[in-house]
Amino acid sequence: MTAKPFLRRVLALATLSASLLAGAAEWPNQAVKIVVPYPPGGAADTVARIYADALTESLGQPVLVDNRPGAGTAIAAEYVANSKADGYTLSLVPTGQLTVLPHIVDNLKFDPEKSFAPVSLLAYTGLVVAANDKVPAKTLPELIELAKSKPGELSYSSSGSGTIVHLAGEYLRLTTGTDLLHVPFKGSAPAVTAVLGGNVDVAVDTLTILAPQIQSGKLKGLAIASKERSPLLPDVPTVAELGYPGFEVTSWFGLSAPAATPKEVLEKLNAEVAKAAALPAVQEKLATQGLVAWPTTPQAFAEQVRNDSAKYADVVSKSHITFD
Repeated sequence: MTAKPFLRRVLALATLSASLLAGAAEWPNQAVKIVVPYPPGGAADTVARIYADALTESLGQPVLVDNRPGAGTAIAAEYVANSKADGYTLSLVPTGQLTVLPHIVDNLKFDPEKSFAPVSLLAYTGLVVAANDKVPAKTLPELIELAKSKPGELSYSSSGSGTIVHLAGEYLRLTTGTDLLHVPFKGSAPAVTAVLGGNVDVAVDTLTILAPQIQSGKLKGLAIASKERSPLLPDVPTVAELGYPGFEVTSWFGLSAPAATPKEVLEKLNAEVAKAAALPAVQEKLATQGLVAWPTTPQAFAEQVRNDSAKYADVVSKSHITFD
């Protein structure tokens, strides 16, 4: 290669790099979209909207929530994975999307490890087991006894196959030696509505969704799946307290972007999420929903995904979870 063509190539690469850096530095100069894999009304949607409001204020551009439910959260994940990597399309990542779904679906149209660039975890919450008034059991031990006396007759709802809620229900079934029938829905709102209406016996979902129903007396709180009791439901014991030590399932939510998103945009996003999470108004809004702000580095988010994926792969294998 002669000197002139080589110089032209170097100048072209330098111009392209400068253009990419300039674009990243100007980000955002238009609306940003957070894609949520569930319908409005669930915990994931709540987290996305709380952070979207805070980021709209700090970024000076609208941050919108785009609900794309279905296929156990795979539809939303695939959409984001195939979106332009410019920082304007982001993914609200629920626990099960990257830690459970890959273990039950062989033909995913995205790579859980390579399709996304982690930005930060956003929040976490505990899970709750609740029942409607048609179920005679008033405690978890009573529910377990009832379920054992009627194998396969009692049902529990989830926000979808492959979600952390589904996994929690199966984990509970395995741990207690009961035969509960799983009934999946496209989101938490219809799942809980089915239990409230008596079409399904038991609800397993987040504090965000179930605490108000339990507080109002519409559902009976039987147990908390997290390590400690919740301030929202101080009288509801943990599963561990009720004779199953070590039982713990935490539902977390993170923010990611398409894999090739510029590093500068990811760094700015991470910094803005941290600032939003530190705002008293954000923490208060999360707390009223049973959520705790949880900003992290991208590396810590990636490590959480790896650890949970290994943990839940074992539960998936033992409980034979499949995608409905």
